[in-house]
Amino acid sequence: MEFGEINTLAVLVSAVASMLVGFVWFSKPLFEGAWLAGIGKTREQVAAAPPTRFVIAFIAAVLEAYILAALLNITGGPSLPTGVLMAVVLWASFVATTTAASYAFAGRGLRVWMIESGNHLVTLLVMGAILGLWT
Repeated sequence: MEFGEINTLAVLVSAVASMLVGFVWFSKPLFEGAWLAGIGKTREQVAAAPPTRFVIAFIAAVLEAYILAALLNITGGPSLPTGVLMAVVLWASFVATTTAASYAFAGRGLRVWMIESGNHLVTLLVMGAILGLWT
């Protein structure tokens, strides 16, 4: 299957944007307090986690952006409406559903699911917009 030409710079910018969305989303003014309460951890415990988590998150974001770019190419070509629509479809069909099942079995609760899956939705929308406009 041919994925078409993928704009590597747009993929990398999308991955960086993903990290920025996460930093803002889980910040004190937005969802940090509710998220920490939901996962039963303190800010200090989360901060003490190894920095490799950011490397893993960035690699995952690069892969996610690359796949989104490839899907945009094979479904009629990138555009802002297509990028946003594809982001919503991917979130609803894969992220929201699989994380909902995982959270239900893990007993993590609706609030944490809404915070974390909301972050994924916004991230995918930002990636879809960047890739739709730039590739």
